Formats: sequence, C-alpha cells, structure tokens
Amino acid sequence: MIFDDNNYQLYYSFIGNLDQPRILFLHGFMGNNHEFDEAIQQLSDEFTCLTVDLPGHGKTQILGGDECYEMANTAHALINLLDKLKITKCFLVGYSMGGRLALYLTLYFPHRFSKVVLESTSPGLLTEIEQLERVKRDEQIARKLVRSVAKSDLTAFLLNWYNQPIFGLIKNRPQFQHLIESRLQNNPIELAKSLRLMGTGCQPSLWEKLKENTNPLLLLVGEHDEKFIEINMKMANLCKFCQLEIMSNCGHNIHFEDTLAFVERLKQFFTT
Repeated sequence: MIFDDNNYQLYYSFIGNLDQPRILFLHGFMGNNHEFDEAIQQLSDEFTCLTVDLPGHGKTQILGGDECYEMANTAHALINLLDKLKITKCFLVGYSMGGRLALYLTLYFPHRFSKVVLESTSPGLLTEIEQLERVKRDEQIARKLVRSVAKSDLTAFLLNWYNQPIFGLIKNRPQFQHLIESRLQNNPIELAKSLRLMGTGCQPSLWEKLKENTNPLLLLVGEHDEKFIEINMKMANLCKFCQLEIMSNCGHNIHFEDTLAFVERLKQFFTT
C-alpha cells in the first residue's frame, strides 16, 4: 500500500491479526519492508505488524527535496502515516539505522509509543569532531555505492559490507544468500542519499535527550558485536528505563541470525 504525504510516497504493509496490538517495524540500512518477515510470521497471530520502506529504500518514492531523507522529516512522515491509519499508540521495533530513527521517534513523540525495542542501535555521536569524521567516512561509502551502479557490482559491495566485525559470522548463516538478494532490490543511488542524509554522522545526537526518556526501552545487542555492546551499555547506564540484553551467538543482525530468540524476547517484553 502507498501513503501519499506531500513530499513522500511511503510504501507500507500490514500483516497479522488486525484485532491485536500494533507493532511498527523500521528496517536497517539497505533493508526494506521485508526485513522482519521471518519474525513477523511468528508474531502475526498475536500482533498487527506494520512495515514501511524508509526513504532511499524499497518502493518508497521521494517527491520533494533531499531534506526528505533526513531523520526529523522522516520521523514526521511516519507520524503522519500513523495518523492516517488511526494508530494513536503502538509498539515500536527498530534495527540499526531504523533503530536510530525509532529512538528519535520515541524521544520526540513519546506519547505515540508504549514500549520500544532497539536492536543494535546508537543515539548518534557525541561530539562535532566525531560527527565530521563519520560524515567523511560515510561519503566514501556513498561514492562506492554510486560506482556500484556503473560497475554492476553491488553484490561485491554487499559482500564486503558484511565483512565488518560487527556482523560476526553472519556470512556463514544458511540464509545469507537470501539476505544478499533482498539487499539487491534497492537502488544504490537512493541508498547513497540515505547514507549521506540520515547516516550516523549527520543525524542529531540523542545522547542528552535519552536522559529524559520515560518509555520502557529494550536494548538488544549481539554478543559478537563488541562495538555496539559498549554503546548500549552506556545507553543503559544513562537511562533508567532502558534494559539491556546481550543475545548469544549473534552479531549486529540479531533478528536474522536467531529469529526465534528475537521473537521470544519481543513477545515477553510487549506482553508483560
């Protein structure tokens, strides 16, 4: 389905029991609205699952300017979507980039979300120096993405992407090729825009605002993702409404590597 919101044509889908509580799922960088399909199959009897293609991803189209890719504007577009669907309050799940966006939504629209799960998420970067350095690094990655169109080499880019230490042993998983095929459905030019305009370096830092949070937050991080374990431990220490769980035998992409454990943790958190 498509939601027209002035500068956006947001592609979204509903899956599950429409009489049950709603969960909004936000995918990670290079994902799409099918990111959580395996998990949603196991949740659909007890929840209504709403998935969205974020700007630069999947079938969502941007009709306005580049500012539409930015976090604040994307967050407002999602709130408008919830309004259109008459969802006044729901659960929220975000992975990686989608987790950063989910945290922004939680902190700026706290009355719209009852409980929030942040998978492999950060609140951005603390200092301007860190932000500038990250913007430079993301620009290099964005240029590689753009070049991958001309070289028809997005597959090589993706294989290299998943060599990063945060992903642990994800390339050894039986369904890894399916993950690559799903990522290949995106347009590298659009992915580059997303990285340049909603990457970690250019998003608003949410560290200070996290202290104000009063919504229950579940922070999930994989045991092989040392970088995000450190970040999430700081988050949990900063906000008394955060609870942190380190998931065994997983790297950055927990819902892909251990879908069953991920689903069980969501059910437990949302129903207690």
